Amino acid sequence: MEDRYVVFGNPVKHSLSPRIHKMFAEQTKQKIEYERFLVEEDFPGKSKNFFLAGGKGANVTLPYKEEAFKLADSLSERAQAAGAVNTLIYKEGKILGDNTDGAGLVNDLESQLGSLKDKRILLLGAGGAAKGVIIPLFNAGIASLHIANRTESKAHDIAVRFANYGKIAASGYDDIPNDIFDVIINSTSSSISGDVPAINTDLFFNAQLAYDMFYQKEPTSFMVFASRHNADIKVSDGLGMLVGQAAESFFLWRGVKPDIKPVIRKLKAEMA
Repeated sequence: MEDRYVVFGNPVKHSLSPRIHKMFAEQTKQKIEYERFLVEEDFPGKSKNFFLAGGKGANVTLPYKEEAFKLADSLSERAQAAGAVNTLIYKEGKILGDNTDGAGLVNDLESQLGSLKDKRILLLGAGGAAKGVIIPLFNAGIASLHIANRTESKAHDIAVRFANYGKIAASGYDDIPNDIFDVIINSTSSSISGDVPAINTDLFFNAQLAYDMFYQKEPTSFMVFASRHNADIKVSDGLGMLVGQAAESFFLWRGVKPDIKPVIRKLKAEMA
C-alpha cells in the first residue's frame, strides 16, 4: 500500500501540490499517494483523523498554518521561530511540525535575482505566510525588512518578535516610508479574490521585483497592479516558491531531495 499524503486548506481546489509531488515521486522513484483535502471546519480533528487512518504527512496552506503550529506535538527550530507550520510529519504516534516556506521563497528569489545580499525588502501581510519567511530572508543576507499590514499592530508585533535577526521595521499600509525597496513581496491572500493591498503605488517605481506568494494560470492581481505602475519591474507569482517548499517537505518525508528545475519548467508549460 502506498504511503498517503495530503494538502490541507480552504480553498484547496486550485492547489498544484498533488501534481508536484507526483512528479517528485516519479523522479525519485518513490511510491506515494497525494491528494487535496478541503477543510471547512475543525482543522485539528480532521488532520488527526487523517493521521490515525494511516496518513504519513501533510502540507498545510491558507488559512491553517497557525492552527497547524498549535496542533504539532513538536516543532522544528524554523517552525518555532515562525509561529506557523506548513509541513506535518507523522512518526511513532506524534505529529512533528516544520516550516519550509522560507526555504522555498529564498530559493526562488535567488533564482530570479541572484544573491539577496544587501537587498531591501518590503513584506506585505503579517500572517503565518509572512512569519515563515523572515528568518530565511535574513539568513540570505538582506539589508533590511519592512513589514506592512492592514492592521498595523500585527506588523509591529512581528517586528518586535524578530528584532534580533536584523534591521526590521513595521507600519500600516498608509504609513509605509517612501524608501527605495528592491523587492516587494505580497504574502497576503488578496490575489485569491482579485484584490490588492492598499499601498502607495510610488513604492513600485524603484523596485526590481514584485513577488506574489499566490500563483495562478494568469498573472495575479498583484502582478498586474505592480506592472501598471512600473512597466520595467520584474513580476513573479509564487509557483517557484511552491515547488521549492514542496521539495523541502518531500525531503522531510522521504529522505530524498528532488530536482525542482524540471518540475517548474513542466508546470509553467502546462499552465501556459
